[in-house]
Amino acid sequence: MHRRALTVPGLNWMPVAFIAVLMVVVMVLPQQASGQSDEDQIKQVLIEMWDAIEQGDVDRYATFVHDDFTSFGETDTYLNEGKAKELRGVAGWTSRSADIRTEMHQPEVTVRGDTAWITYYWTDESISRATGERETSRGKSTRIFVRENGRWLCIHGHYTLAD
Repeated sequence: MHRRALTVPGLNWMPVAFIAVLMVVVMVLPQQASGQSDEDQIKQVLIEMWDAIEQGDVDRYATFVHDDFTSFGETDTYLNEGKAKELRGVAGWTSRSADIRTEMHQPEVTVRGDTAWITYYWTDESISRATGERETSRGKSTRIFVRENGRWLCIHGHYTLAD
């Protein structure tokens, strides 16, 4: 008995199969391919989030934020809900401030499956676009991340100013 492969006239299946495999690799393994531990990936995502803010690139910052993002800001009484609200806040900050720089101190990452959280202290500084004066803050934070489609996304942030 001789088997014949299914063919469609004019269609070469090899490129289609290659593209399908490539799509799986690009979508499912973006961070794992780096060889970084989950803990290091979380730290790196946070550094990249801050870099996007420092560059004034709210669109790039948005790629690290989960659609269901919530936060308690530094002085907020009530929970902020939604990615759109977070992005408006970051856009406002970057429009009011220049030369934003944030540093993370003493990060501790805990990973439980596809959920992780990081606690750390931060210091930041910027220049007020309105006054030209240097502004600084420092505080402590907890951020929660979820892994979706192989990527860690920030789903919650809780920030407290230090006295």
